[in-house]
This record gives sequence, C-alpha cells and structure tokens, in this order.
Amino acid sequence: MINESITFDKLPQAVSYLTEQVIELKQMVSALQPTSSVNNHILVEIDEAAIIIMKSKPTIYRLVNQGILPSYKKGKKLYFYKDELLAWIENGRKATKVQNHSEMLKALQGGMKRKPKSMYNF
Repeated sequence: MINESITFDKLPQAVSYLTEQVIELKQMVSALQPTSSVNNHILVEIDEAAIIIMKSKPTIYRLVNQGILPSYKKGKKLYFYKDELLAWIENGRKATKVQNHSEMLKALQGGMKRKPKSMYNF
C-alpha cells in the first residue's frame, strides 16, 4: 500500500490504512510519554512535605509565609504538590564557580565609577 499509486477506487482502502497507522502512532507516542509527572502530582500535607524537602515544619511555614515555597491553603491546612516541591528544589541549584566568577566580574565592572586600565583588557 505504501508504494502503490492511489486511485479513486482504492481511496477507501488507503484511508483505512492511514487510520490504522495513526492509531499505531498514537499508541507508540503514549507509550513513550513519561508517566512520572502524573505520579508526582500528588497532594501532600506538611509532614510529607518536610520529608520531601528535608526541612523542619517551622522552616516550611516560614518559607510559605515569605512566598518562597509553592503551597495551597484550604482552611487552616497547608497542602503541597510533590512535583512542585521537587521543581522548587531543582530551581535552587547553586551556580558553579565559573558562573560566580563571571557574575562577580560583571558586578565589579558595573559598580566602578572609574575603571583602571587593567580592566579594559577583559
């Protein structure tokens, strides 16, 4: 069916063949998609959140109060999504020394009123 030329008489067969191929592709794509994001989108309370991010409960309350930690409040209870907590941890990654050095140079160059001659070489 792939290499044949499609005529008007063979059109229904070609459409059914293409439909089957699309169904197979959908199944392949759904099998390849990661299911971990669905499994990690679980609502947890503060005790489980403390275990996930390895912080004490008072620290979590402080981070939520400052608006740093993503949370949801219903009544007097705080709730968190596990995947959001893990993403929050990943976003807090420290910069490498190379990044820190370049950022430090930019800060030094930007804050100087008069630049010495040695700074022009950079």
